[in-house]
Amino acid sequence: MRPVGYYVHHQGMGHWTRAAALARHMRRPVTLIGTVAEPREAPCPVLALPDDAGADPRHGDPAGVPGLHYAPVHHEGMRARGAAIAEWIARERPALMVVDVSVEVAVLSRLLSTPVLYFRLSGTRDDPPHVTAFRAAEALIAPFPAALEDPATPDWVRARTFHAGFLSGGGAVPSSGGGIVAAFGRGGAGGSAAALAAAARAVPDRRWRVLGPVSGSTALPPNLELLGWREDASTILADADLVIGGGGDGLVAEVAALGKRFLCLPEPRPFDEQLGKARRLAALGAAVVREEWPDEWPEAIAATRALDPARITALHDPNAVAHTAAFIERMAARFDGA
Repeated sequence: MRPVGYYVHHQGMGHWTRAAALARHMRRPVTLIGTVAEPREAPCPVLALPDDAGADPRHGDPAGVPGLHYAPVHHEGMRARGAAIAEWIARERPALMVVDVSVEVAVLSRLLSTPVLYFRLSGTRDDPPHVTAFRAAEALIAPFPAALEDPATPDWVRARTFHAGFLSGGGAVPSSGGGIVAAFGRGGAGGSAAALAAAARAVPDRRWRVLGPVSGSTALPPNLELLGWREDASTILADADLVIGGGGDGLVAEVAALGKRFLCLPEPRPFDEQLGKARRLAALGAAVVREEWPDEWPEAIAATRALDPARITALHDPNAVAHTAAFIERMAARFDGA
Protein backbone atom coordinates (compact mmCIF):
# COMPACT_ATOMS: atom_id res chain seq x y z
CA MET A 1 0.00 0.00 0.00
CA ARG A 2 1.25 3.46 -0.86
CA PRO A 3 1.64 5.86 2.08
CA VAL A 4 -0.49 8.83 3.08
CA GLY A 5 1.00 12.22 3.84
CA TYR A 6 -0.86 14.19 6.50
CA TYR A 7 -0.16 17.91 6.83
CA VAL A 8 -0.88 19.25 10.35
CA HIS A 9 -1.41 22.93 11.08
CA HIS A 10 0.52 24.16 14.13
CA GLN A 11 -2.15 26.43 15.70
CA GLY A 12 -3.37 24.99 19.01
CA MET A 13 -3.41 21.26 19.73
CA GLY A 14 -6.62 20.18 17.99
CA HIS A 15 -5.08 19.53 14.56
CA TRP A 16 -2.26 17.43 16.02
CA THR A 17 -4.58 15.48 18.34
CA ARG A 18 -6.92 14.35 15.59
CA ALA A 19 -4.06 13.64 13.16
CA ALA A 20 -2.38 11.36 15.69
CA ALA A 21 -5.69 9.64 16.51
CA LEU A 22 -6.40 8.95 12.83
CA ALA A 23 -2.85 7.73 12.17
CA ARG A 24 -3.21 5.17 14.97
CA HIS A 25 -6.31 3.74 13.28
CA MET A 26 -4.88 3.48 9.77
CA ARG A 27 -3.40 0.30 8.32
CA ARG A 28 -1.30 1.96 5.64
CA PRO A 29 1.85 3.99 6.38
CA VAL A 30 1.25 7.59 7.43
CA THR A 31 3.72 10.48 7.81
CA LEU A 32 2.66 13.57 9.76
CA ILE A 33 4.02 16.74 8.15
CA GLY A 34 4.17 20.17 9.75
CA THR A 35 5.83 22.69 12.03
CA VAL A 36 6.61 20.95 15.30
CA ALA A 37 7.52 23.64 17.81
CA GLU A 38 7.94 21.24 20.70
CA PRO A 39 8.32 17.47 21.13
CA ARG A 40 4.99 15.74 20.59
CA GLU A 41 4.24 12.06 20.82
CA ALA A 42 3.40 10.61 17.42
CA PRO A 43 2.32 7.11 16.37
CA CYS A 44 4.14 7.34 13.02
CA PRO A 45 7.04 9.14 11.30
CA VAL A 46 7.04 12.95 11.38
CA LEU A 47 8.45 15.28 8.73
CA ALA A 48 9.26 18.47 10.67
CA LEU A 49 9.06 21.61 8.53
CA PRO A 50 10.87 24.93 9.01
CA ASP A 51 8.76 27.72 10.46
CA ASP A 52 6.89 29.93 8.01
CA ALA A 53 6.30 32.84 10.40
CA GLY A 54 7.97 36.24 10.26
CA ALA A 55 7.02 37.55 6.82
CA ASP A 56 8.91 40.76 6.06
CA PRO A 57 6.37 43.61 5.65
CA ARG A 58 8.83 45.44 3.39
CA HIS A 59 8.17 42.77 0.77
CA GLY A 60 4.42 43.31 0.66
CA ASP A 61 1.29 41.79 2.14
CA PRO A 62 1.74 38.01 2.57
CA ALA A 63 -2.01 37.65 2.04
CA GLY A 64 -1.99 39.82 -1.05
CA VAL A 65 -2.25 37.03 -3.65
CA PRO A 66 -5.84 36.28 -4.75
CA GLY A 67 -6.65 32.64 -4.11
CA LEU A 68 -4.04 32.21 -1.35
CA HIS A 69 -4.03 33.05 2.35
CA TYR A 70 -0.29 33.29 2.98
CA ALA A 71 2.31 33.77 0.27
CA PRO A 72 5.16 36.03 1.45
CA VAL A 73 8.03 36.72 -0.94
CA HIS A 74 11.72 36.11 -0.22
CA HIS A 75 10.93 33.97 2.83
CA GLU A 76 13.55 31.27 3.31
CA GLY A 77 11.30 29.27 5.63
CA MET A 78 8.57 29.09 2.98
CA ARG A 79 11.08 27.97 0.35
CA ALA A 80 12.46 25.29 2.64
CA ARG A 81 8.97 24.07 3.58
CA GLY A 82 7.87 23.79 -0.02
CA ALA A 83 11.08 22.01 -0.97
CA ALA A 84 10.73 19.51 1.92
CA ILE A 85 7.13 18.68 1.00
CA ALA A 86 7.98 18.36 -2.70
CA GLU A 87 10.99 16.13 -1.96
CA TRP A 88 8.90 13.87 0.30
CA ILE A 89 6.14 13.54 -2.30
CA ALA A 90 8.67 12.80 -5.08
CA ARG A 91 10.41 10.16 -2.95
CA GLU A 92 7.41 8.46 -1.31
CA ARG A 93 4.79 8.84 -4.09
CA PRO A 94 1.90 8.96 -1.57
CA ALA A 95 -1.55 7.72 -2.55
CA LEU A 96 -2.86 11.05 -1.33
CA MET A 97 -2.25 13.98 0.98
CA VAL A 98 -4.57 14.83 3.87
CA VAL A 99 -4.33 18.56 4.59
CA ASP A 100 -5.49 19.93 7.98
CA VAL A 101 -5.29 22.79 7.12
CA SER A 102 -3.50 24.98 4.55
CA VAL A 103 -4.76 26.20 1.22
CA GLU A 104 -1.15 26.59 0.08
CA VAL A 105 -0.15 23.02 0.98
CA ALA A 106 -3.29 21.68 -0.69
CA VAL A 107 -2.55 23.58 -3.91
CA LEU A 108 1.15 22.63 -3.83
CA SER A 109 0.30 18.94 -3.34
CA ARG A 110 -2.22 18.97 -6.18
CA LEU A 111 0.28 20.74 -8.48
CA LEU A 112 2.70 17.93 -7.61
CA SER A 113 0.17 15.50 -9.08
CA THR A 114 -1.01 14.22 -5.69
CA PRO A 115 -4.70 13.85 -4.77
CA VAL A 116 -5.81 15.81 -1.71
CA LEU A 117 -8.35 15.33 1.07
CA TYR A 118 -8.95 18.71 2.68
CA PHE A 119 -10.22 19.39 6.20
CA ARG A 120 -13.06 21.92 6.16
CA LEU A 121 -13.40 23.65 9.51
CA SER A 122 -16.43 25.45 10.90
CA GLY A 123 -17.15 29.06 10.05
CA THR A 124 -17.82 31.09 6.93
CA ARG A 125 -15.27 29.89 4.36
CA ASP A 126 -16.56 31.26 1.08
CA ASP A 127 -13.46 33.35 0.32
CA PRO A 128 -11.49 32.63 -2.90
CA PRO A 129 -8.62 30.74 -1.18
CA HIS A 130 -10.95 28.30 0.56
CA VAL A 131 -13.02 27.82 -2.59
CA THR A 132 -9.79 27.04 -4.46
CA ALA A 133 -8.82 24.37 -1.92
CA PHE A 134 -12.34 22.92 -1.79
CA ARG A 135 -12.46 22.52 -5.56
CA ALA A 136 -8.90 21.14 -5.80
CA ALA A 137 -9.61 18.39 -3.26
CA GLU A 138 -10.98 14.94 -4.04
CA ALA A 139 -13.22 15.31 -1.00
CA LEU A 140 -13.62 17.42 2.13
CA ILE A 141 -13.52 16.20 5.73
CA ALA A 142 -15.54 18.17 8.27
CA PRO A 143 -14.32 17.41 11.81
CA PHE A 144 -17.76 17.96 13.29
CA PRO A 145 -21.14 16.21 13.07
CA ALA A 146 -23.57 17.09 10.31
CA ALA A 147 -25.92 18.57 12.93
CA LEU A 148 -23.44 21.43 13.39
CA GLU A 149 -23.32 22.29 9.70
CA ASP A 150 -23.93 25.96 8.99
CA PRO A 151 -27.27 26.34 7.13
CA ALA A 152 -25.56 28.79 4.76
CA THR A 153 -23.04 26.22 3.49
CA PRO A 154 -23.46 25.87 -0.31
CA ASP A 155 -24.93 22.64 -1.62
CA TRP A 156 -21.84 21.86 -3.73
CA VAL A 157 -19.64 22.05 -0.62
CA ARG A 158 -21.98 19.81 1.38
CA ALA A 159 -22.03 17.29 -1.47
CA ARG A 160 -18.22 16.97 -1.33
CA THR A 161 -18.08 16.71 2.48
CA PHE A 162 -17.59 13.67 4.69
CA HIS A 163 -18.89 14.69 8.12
CA ALA A 164 -16.44 12.94 10.40
CA GLY A 165 -17.91 13.97 13.72
CA PHE A 166 -15.65 15.02 16.58
CA LEU A 167 -12.25 13.35 16.24
CA SER A 168 -11.14 13.63 19.86
CA GLY A 169 -12.66 13.25 23.29
CA GLY A 170 -14.01 10.23 25.07
CA GLY A 171 -10.89 9.17 26.94
CA ALA A 172 -12.19 9.75 30.49
CA VAL A 173 -15.07 8.39 32.54
CA PRO A 174 -17.59 11.11 33.44
CA SER A 175 -18.50 11.74 37.05
CA SER A 176 -19.69 14.79 38.97
CA GLY A 177 -18.97 16.79 42.07
CA GLY A 178 -16.13 18.87 40.67
CA GLY A 179 -18.04 22.12 40.47
CA ILE A 180 -17.33 24.52 37.61
CA VAL A 181 -14.32 24.00 35.35
CA ALA A 182 -13.24 26.76 32.95
CA ALA A 183 -10.86 25.65 30.20
CA PHE A 184 -8.59 27.70 27.94
CA GLY A 185 -6.65 26.07 25.10
CA ARG A 186 -3.26 26.67 23.53
CA GLY A 187 -4.63 28.44 20.47
CA GLY A 188 -6.11 31.53 22.15
CA ALA A 189 -5.32 34.38 24.48
CA GLY A 190 -6.20 32.47 27.64
CA GLY A 191 -8.12 33.74 30.65
CA SER A 192 -7.86 36.88 32.73
CA ALA A 193 -7.19 36.38 36.43
CA ALA A 194 -9.23 39.47 37.33
CA ALA A 195 -12.22 38.43 35.19
CA LEU A 196 -12.17 34.88 36.55
CA ALA A 197 -11.94 36.15 40.13
CA ALA A 198 -14.96 38.38 39.54
CA ALA A 199 -16.90 35.45 38.07
CA ALA A 200 -16.08 33.19 41.02
CA ARG A 201 -17.09 35.89 43.48
CA ALA A 202 -20.40 36.30 41.64
CA VAL A 203 -21.16 32.58 42.13
CA PRO A 204 -19.63 31.96 45.56
CA ASP A 205 -21.48 28.71 46.29
CA ARG A 206 -19.62 26.88 43.53
CA ARG A 207 -16.05 25.64 43.36
CA TRP A 208 -14.24 27.08 40.31
CA ARG A 209 -11.17 25.47 38.73
CA VAL A 210 -9.38 26.85 35.67
CA LEU A 211 -7.36 24.85 33.15
CA GLY A 212 -4.89 26.49 30.78
CA PRO A 213 -3.13 29.86 30.61
CA VAL A 214 -4.30 32.79 32.72
CA SER A 215 -2.77 36.26 32.48
CA GLY A 216 -2.50 38.95 35.12
CA SER A 217 -2.48 38.67 38.88
CA THR A 218 -5.07 39.51 41.48
CA ALA A 219 -6.31 38.32 44.85
CA LEU A 220 -8.22 35.09 44.28
CA PRO A 221 -11.42 34.23 46.17
CA PRO A 222 -11.27 30.98 48.17
CA ASN A 223 -13.54 29.14 45.69
CA LEU A 224 -11.20 29.73 42.72
CA GLU A 225 -8.16 27.61 41.81
CA LEU A 226 -5.90 28.22 38.81
CA LEU A 227 -4.52 24.86 37.65
CA GLY A 228 -2.52 25.87 34.57
CA TRP A 229 -1.56 23.12 32.09
CA ARG A 230 -2.40 19.67 33.43
CA GLU A 231 -1.71 16.25 31.98
CA ASP A 232 -4.92 15.04 33.66
CA ALA A 233 -7.10 17.77 32.10
CA SER A 234 -9.55 15.17 30.74
CA THR A 235 -10.05 13.74 34.22
CA ILE A 236 -10.68 17.20 35.68
CA LEU A 237 -13.24 17.93 32.94
CA ALA A 238 -14.84 14.54 33.54
CA ASP A 239 -15.36 15.45 37.21
CA ALA A 240 -16.99 18.81 36.47
CA ASP A 241 -20.66 19.57 36.99
CA LEU A 242 -20.45 22.31 34.36
CA VAL A 243 -17.79 23.38 31.85
CA ILE A 244 -17.03 26.89 30.59
CA GLY A 245 -14.84 27.47 27.57
CA GLY A 246 -14.42 28.47 23.95
CA GLY A 247 -15.73 26.81 20.84
CA GLY A 248 -12.54 25.00 19.82
CA ASP A 249 -12.87 21.51 18.36
CA GLY A 250 -10.99 19.79 21.17
CA LEU A 251 -12.99 21.21 24.06
CA VAL A 252 -16.37 20.84 22.35
CA ALA A 253 -15.52 17.23 21.49
CA GLU A 254 -14.49 16.50 25.08
CA VAL A 255 -17.61 18.09 26.55
CA ALA A 256 -19.84 16.17 24.12
CA ALA A 257 -18.12 12.88 24.92
CA LEU A 258 -18.51 13.50 28.65
CA GLY A 259 -22.08 14.80 28.38
CA LYS A 260 -21.31 17.93 30.38
CA ARG A 261 -23.46 21.03 30.61
CA PHE A 262 -21.56 23.65 28.62
CA LEU A 263 -21.37 27.43 28.75
CA CYS A 264 -19.67 28.30 25.47
CA LEU A 265 -17.80 31.58 25.17
CA PRO A 266 -16.54 31.55 21.55
CA GLU A 267 -13.14 33.17 21.05
CA PRO A 268 -12.22 35.36 18.06
CA ARG A 269 -10.94 33.20 15.21
CA PRO A 270 -10.54 33.71 11.47
CA PHE A 271 -13.72 33.08 9.48
CA ASP A 272 -15.81 33.09 12.71
CA GLU A 273 -14.87 29.44 13.23
CA GLN A 274 -15.81 29.26 16.91
CA LEU A 275 -18.74 31.65 16.64
CA GLY A 276 -20.45 29.65 13.91
CA LYS A 277 -20.05 26.42 15.87
CA ALA A 278 -21.28 28.04 19.08
CA ARG A 279 -24.42 29.36 17.39
CA ARG A 280 -25.26 25.90 16.08
CA LEU A 281 -24.75 24.43 19.57
CA ALA A 282 -27.14 27.03 20.96
CA ALA A 283 -29.72 26.36 18.23
CA LEU A 284 -29.65 22.65 19.11
CA GLY A 285 -30.04 23.35 22.82
CA ALA A 286 -26.66 21.69 23.37
CA ALA A 287 -25.00 24.68 25.07
CA VAL A 288 -25.63 28.11 26.50
CA VAL A 289 -23.69 30.67 24.47
CA ARG A 290 -22.51 34.13 25.42
CA GLU A 291 -20.71 35.90 22.60
CA GLU A 292 -19.00 38.23 25.07
CA TRP A 293 -17.64 37.60 28.57
CA PRO A 294 -20.76 37.54 30.77
CA ASP A 295 -21.65 40.21 33.29
CA GLU A 296 -24.63 38.30 34.68
CA TRP A 297 -22.78 35.23 35.96
CA PRO A 298 -25.49 33.85 38.27
CA GLU A 299 -28.02 33.93 35.41
CA ALA A 300 -25.58 32.39 32.91
CA ILE A 301 -24.69 29.58 35.29
CA ALA A 302 -28.36 28.94 36.12
CA ALA A 303 -29.23 28.73 32.41
CA THR A 304 -26.37 26.30 31.82
CA ARG A 305 -27.40 24.10 34.74
CA ALA A 306 -30.88 23.88 33.21
CA LEU A 307 -29.56 22.30 30.00
CA ASP A 308 -30.44 18.72 29.11
CA PRO A 309 -27.03 16.97 28.78
CA ALA A 310 -28.55 14.51 26.33
CA ARG A 311 -28.55 17.26 23.70
CA ILE A 312 -24.77 17.59 23.61
CA THR A 313 -24.18 13.88 24.20
CA ALA A 314 -26.13 13.17 21.00
CA LEU A 315 -23.37 14.93 19.04
CA HIS A 316 -20.72 12.44 20.14
CA ASP A 317 -19.98 9.41 17.96
CA PRO A 318 -17.59 7.03 19.76
CA ASN A 319 -16.64 5.49 16.40
CA ALA A 320 -15.91 8.77 14.61
CA VAL A 321 -12.13 8.25 14.44
CA ALA A 322 -12.43 4.69 13.15
CA HIS A 323 -15.02 5.67 10.54
CA THR A 324 -12.90 8.60 9.34
CA ALA A 325 -9.73 6.54 9.16
CA ALA A 326 -11.65 4.00 7.08
CA PHE A 327 -12.86 6.80 4.77
CA ILE A 328 -9.26 7.98 4.23
CA GLU A 329 -8.20 4.38 3.56
CA ARG A 330 -10.96 3.96 0.95
CA MET A 331 -9.99 7.19 -0.78
CA ALA A 332 -6.29 6.22 -0.75
CA ALA A 333 -7.06 2.79 -2.18
CA ARG A 334 -8.46 4.44 -5.30
CA PHE A 335 -4.98 5.70 -6.13
CA ASP A 336 -2.81 2.74 -5.09
CA GLY A 337 -2.30 1.64 -8.68
CA ALA A 338 -1.74 5.12 -10.10
